[in-house]
Amino acid sequence: MLSILIFAAIIWWGGRFLGMPKAVRGSVVLVLYLALLTVHLTLPDGHNLRLATGGGVMPWLVLGGFGLLAAGYLRLIAALKARAAPKETDMSQKTGSFSETELDRYARHIVLRELGGPGQKKLKNARILVIGAGGLGAPALMYLAAAGVGTIGVIDDDEVENANLQRQVIHRDEDIGMAKVFSAEKAMKAQNPYVTVHPYHRRLNAEIAEDLFADYDLILDGTDNFDTRYLINRVAVALGKPLISGALSQWEGQLSLFHPSAGGPCYQCIFPEEPAAGLVPSCSEAGVVGPLPGVVGAMMALEAIKQITGAGEGLRGAMLIYDGLYCETRRIQLKSTPECPVCGPNRD
Repeated sequence: MLSILIFAAIIWWGGRFLGMPKAVRGSVVLVLYLALLTVHLTLPDGHNLRLATGGGVMPWLVLGGFGLLAAGYLRLIAALKARAAPKETDMSQKTGSFSETELDRYARHIVLRELGGPGQKKLKNARILVIGAGGLGAPALMYLAAAGVGTIGVIDDDEVENANLQRQVIHRDEDIGMAKVFSAEKAMKAQNPYVTVHPYHRRLNAEIAEDLFADYDLILDGTDNFDTRYLINRVAVALGKPLISGALSQWEGQLSLFHPSAGGPCYQCIFPEEPAAGLVPSCSEAGVVGPLPGVVGAMMALEAIKQITGAGEGLRGAMLIYDGLYCETRRIQLKSTPECPVCGPNRD
């Protein structure tokens, strides 16, 4: 019996040394095993061939049973490893690695001295959350996806309406009635299938904000109401997350980057109290020129790229104001407020 086992081992390991495929070696060993079973089941007791191969069938049956258990165990382990391992396809490469198509797609970034390959890898590994898939969120989402940001989250509880299409360019006429986050996801994946999009079709509130923000490196605020803006700021400051905030009114837009843990003020330092009702009308009440959200939203995406890659100088501690009607741009410096209840030394 021992000689047969040695012979089988020679077939398995010798075949491997000679480059024989595993399936071929396994088939040869299986044929040998079945031949031994046939010998012991067909020849009479005491036959020389049976005596030379173990004397009886039972040892071979037991050995075969152990072999089946071992094979089953190995297949189970392989299946579990396959399920746990990240899927790799042409559309989803390993973190930080690029397919040939991606290298060609991002070539204009890679040749930039301030970005290069390392900067593009940072973008691929980045996780950015955009709050609002409306006027500001629409261009920001499209440019973040086009830039190759690896994971993009978008949260919004609204649905696409006909009146949105004058400025929210991520949505199409055929998307009317669809949740904005799913319309945005469809457009981003159509533009760049190499990015991962996480749509959250719900309203941001205090119950979910902290857990949601914790999953991302950078927050973009494209909302249009002060209650949500103050909530976003509080949670971002508490978690030490950089926050890029934009706002629009008729012909004018503004944006800034708030990151008190790295220096500078938070949103509530600059806007300590919500304006009185009616003092700051919404876009639906006051109107907004269609391309303006595209200008400011694209600037928000640009600031996000700079923040992730470390390129250039960002708007931390500064606010950029763009007047589209008179084609004027102003940059003003912002200062922290010592008594700020959110980021000041006496905060709660």
